[in-house]
Amino acid sequence: MKAPAAPENEAVRLRHLRSLRVLDTLPEERFDRLTRLAKRIFGVPIALVSLVDANRQWFKSSQGLDATETPRDISFCGHAILADNVFQIPDARTDERFADNPLVTGAPGIRFYAGRPLSVGDDMRVGTLCLIDVKPREFSAEDQALLQDLANMVEEELLSLHTATMDSLTGLSNRRGFEILSRMVLESSQRLRQPVTLLMLDIDKFKEINDTHGHAEGDVALAAFGDVLRRALRDTDVLARLGGDEFVALLSNAGNDETAVVLNRLQQELNTENERGGHAFALHSSVGRATAAAGQPTTLEHLLKIADDAMYENKRSRRAARPTQKNDDDWNWL
Repeated sequence: MKAPAAPENEAVRLRHLRSLRVLDTLPEERFDRLTRLAKRIFGVPIALVSLVDANRQWFKSSQGLDATETPRDISFCGHAILADNVFQIPDARTDERFADNPLVTGAPGIRFYAGRPLSVGDDMRVGTLCLIDVKPREFSAEDQALLQDLANMVEEELLSLHTATMDSLTGLSNRRGFEILSRMVLESSQRLRQPVTLLMLDIDKFKEINDTHGHAEGDVALAAFGDVLRRALRDTDVLARLGGDEFVALLSNAGNDETAVVLNRLQQELNTENERGGHAFALHSSVGRATAAAGQPTTLEHLLKIADDAMYENKRSRRAARPTQKNDDDWNWL
């Protein structure tokens, strides 16, 4: 068996894949209708939308296969994303790359495979629309063209899903995207008995930035604050702009100590951004937080309410103390 090689642009490819925010999400009819159609048109028992992650292939849509993922090193799709067009194996048992592959010698007993790479942004191949049969078969030029057409439709759905869950100004999740990802994080954290912390943030005096410098400069402030959050928080944290100048972050496996580290790093990044200059404004923020201890039942709505109340209390206390403070860097985190 030959394990698939990693593309030369693997790190960038994985960033594009994860920016779609689709991994480990629930099945959706928009993808299922296309795999159902592919299964019926080509008369195959299995049709998949497979996304190739770092160490696995995960199925966003699966017709005829119960598994939700398989290891990448035995995947056919790991090979397919290296191809320019449709990657096909007429009979896996006669192909030295796959003859002893456990997906061939065991369930589901793959004999025929055809996968067309799915690309998003700058030809980043994040996965495939693939067909699998348990008997050998040929795949004509007409078949390949039809699979290309269906794969183009899957790509459009991936891009529209990304747009529907992303804030275009900051590149962070929007409210819908945040809710989808956060519920998954909460379910996982409760199952693993890990603490979670939710941070609610807004930009201080944002209205003054708009009124004094104009809304275009206000947009610059929002984008800059989004960049600060990205630099300060961890890759595993869920970041979003809820609307206006309100931002939120859900920190997985983060109790008081871990959260304190994140908040200190956030303050340092804000200081760095302001010291760098180049803006007609200085960025400062109020923050509120809500923590659920390991194993403590909670809901996203509850955490949002607690953190939102804490943020406004933080803002009020800082305004009251401002005459005696030297600068806005004294956040006095709640």
